[in-house]
Amino acid sequence: MGLLQGILGNLSELSSEELQKDYSQYLTNGETITTGFKLVRDILIFTNHRIIFFDKQGATGKKMSVESVYMDSICGVSCETAGFGFDDSEITIHYIKSPYYKASNGSEVSSKKYEFPKKFNIAPLYVELETAAQRNLVRLNG
Repeated sequence: MGLLQGILGNLSELSSEELQKDYSQYLTNGETITTGFKLVRDILIFTNHRIIFFDKQGATGKKMSVESVYMDSICGVSCETAGFGFDDSEITIHYIKSPYYKASNGSEVSSKKYEFPKKFNIAPLYVELETAAQRNLVRLNG
């Protein structure tokens, strides 16, 4: 990935083998990596159970914050494909942040946006996340 891509906020795809080698200690039992991306120093990993974001901090990047969004909490997904010029692609996920998804007084919903380089085909990732959102909405409202 070029420095310009990193400055613009675009993620570049990494191999599952490389991600498994470097981040397997953060996976739970039965969890497998489906795909992952790098943004300068930060890492975004999609697994069969969650989305994991590794925010490397400080001058050396030794300090790291790890944040997860569980696939069973995703309740909405939107995407925007790349246009002409410097446009990039992006996926925004909306997820239930509160631990009780069926709370009688309402659930807290949050969102995260991820930007991808224009050459990355976001359609399969969008479909995977949208499928999870549909399944979750049926489970929660059924």
